[in-house]
Amino acid sequence: MRIHQVIWIQKFIEKLQVKHNVQTEEVEEVLYGKMKVRRVEKGDVQGEDVYLALGQTYSGRYLAIFFILKQNQAALPISARDMDDKERRQYGRK
Repeated sequence: MRIHQVIWIQKFIEKLQVKHNVQTEEVEEVLYGKMKVRRVEKGDVQGEDVYLALGQTYSGRYLAIFFILKQNQAALPISARDMDDKERRQYGRK
């Protein structure tokens, strides 16, 4: 999956920073880089489902990012956090 653009909404930026200590730059590093992606649920808008991306930042941090994939291949991140142990194992099995 190729992401062509990342769309940011202020309330999600604040959630990432305050609740999970994740910066927008880290999210973009994962979404534009090598990641493992799977669909986690059907979206409210037809053709715009929620996905989970597992990836590593340039500094080596392992992140799990939930995003809505828009119809124009743009990602709208809604949450991001450090991967848990199960996700780390899944990511290692590329």
